[in-house]
Amino acid sequence: PGRKLLVHGGGVMASKLSRQLGLEPKMLQGRRITDAETLKIVTMVYAGWINKSIVALLQKLGCNAIGLSGADGNIIPAKKRSPHPIDFGFAGDPEPERIGTEVLARLLESGLTPVICAITHDEAGSLLNTNADTIAYLMGTALSSTYTTRLYYCFEKEGV
Repeated sequence: PGRKLLVHGGGVMASKLSRQLGLEPKMLQGRRITDAETLKIVTMVYAGWINKSIVALLQKLGCNAIGLSGADGNIIPAKKRSPHPIDFGFAGDPEPERIGTEVLARLLESGLTPVICAITHDEAGSLLNTNADTIAYLMGTALSSTYTTRLYYCFEKEGV
């Protein structure tokens, strides 16, 4: 019961698909280095299969959900991360002051549960791979001026 919002990534599945397509994932300090081909893969996996699978499961459970990326509705504008000291490629850092709280509030008030994947965009119109944990924290913070918020993290890895 109550309003809720879900943010997800999908790194394990993106790495698996990358390998199946002959592209070895590159990770550094636990973060994905996202070149142009990897960006296509993570966008397909996050905004496609994982997002729609979560939406379908929530619908089955009686939760009216809508699947989105951070680029949809200008929900999560970001800046491409600086290549210094490490070039992570098409990696984004969300702009906290520009989180689309109005769009999110309209969705929440209409009874929908937004399911948002960790793909954002910049002012140049480029898609960016963005850390889902960061997005969840920033969205919770941005919405806390209007709603009572609680943030729950769920991980695939044990001990986190």
